[in-house]
Amino acid sequence: MPRAAVDDNQRMNLRLRPEQKATLMRAAALRHTDLTDFVLQPALREAEAVIEESERMVLSDRDSLLVLNLLENPPASNAKLRAAIAAMPKPTRKRV
Repeated sequence: MPRAAVDDNQRMNLRLRPEQKATLMRAAALRHTDLTDFVLQPALREAEAVIEESERMVLSDRDSLLVLNLLENPPASNAKLRAAIAAMPKPTRKRV
């Protein structure tokens, strides 16, 4: 999973060629909005679509039924699964 970008300020720098900035500013003016909103709104829509696509899995009817069946009737654990569980680090309790 990619790292989440963490930045505690509210500013983002963007390098543009002068003609690109002029085009964006003209389009923002035609929409009666500022440059930040003009650039930010489509970028946020695209970001939300990318996140949604990344976090959602679409299964066929057959695969959906298979997953539901496995949830309701899990297979018995085998030696490899028991060994993997035994090899996991033990959780530590934090004292408050």
